[in-house]
Amino acid sequence: MAKDDYIDPNALPLTVDSLAEQLAARGVSAGQTVLVHTSMSALGYVAGGPVAIIQALLRALSPSGTLMMPTHTTDNTDPANWRHPPVPEHWWPIIRQHMPAYDPRVTPTRLMGKVAELFRTWPGVVRSAHPAASFAALGPNAAYLTADHTSPEDWFGDRSPIGKLYELDGHVFLLGVDHGNNTSLHLAEYRADFPKKYVREGAAMMVNGVRQWVEYDLLDMNADDFQTIGEAYEAANNISRGRVGRAEVRFMRQRPLVDFAVEWMEKHRNLTP
Repeated sequence: MAKDDYIDPNALPLTVDSLAEQLAARGVSAGQTVLVHTSMSALGYVAGGPVAIIQALLRALSPSGTLMMPTHTTDNTDPANWRHPPVPEHWWPIIRQHMPAYDPRVTPTRLMGKVAELFRTWPGVVRSAHPAASFAALGPNAAYLTADHTSPEDWFGDRSPIGKLYELDGHVFLLGVDHGNNTSLHLAEYRADFPKKYVREGAAMMVNGVRQWVEYDLLDMNADDFQTIGEAYEAANNISRGRVGRAEVRFMRQRPLVDFAVEWMEKHRNLTP
């Protein structure tokens, strides 16, 4: 969205105060543990940009709540699998040999947006150790959510931050994005019983203090039906959508969503094409 597209002279700029009020009206409240996926441009003009958005989320949750965001680094993967864009095959060994090892303190996010990129550096935030699918969190449950996320093949399984959010019966907040961005549905992919494929993947990691290129088998994940699943869940459970600023938002408990998605995938992904 171009800057002029979200400067509406008929609407006031969003502020920390107005955002916090609207977040509370959508169900975000003190003490919750919430995974947020957000598109800042969808909100409209925000005085303070990503800083104000994070401050508003933290205010709505209060110090007793926990905020989590995806901070994925999907450029730390095998270049043989890259498609957007692909790179020449003769580059692959160079990238594998020289890609810096993932470091939760400094490795930037990729395609996560300005809010998540800022959040990973926010004072007090802890970030998981996964080389490609890390999450960052702040609050009483942050250490638990992000701990032991070290197995390269376990992007979104039971021991990932997504799986631990399920254990805590936390919430998902889609702020200006739809279910195509809802990473919790990947947990359903890991759990559901349907024919699965795996791809050979790789990442630059620190192993016993030494940078290494580590190869592993990864579930071939597919988000093409996530929007269909999410809309079916909303319809079946009377999940109402609201707005924060100009953005359409969805707020829901994660556990029943994942359970619904497992059943949906087992029914629909087992169908013979």
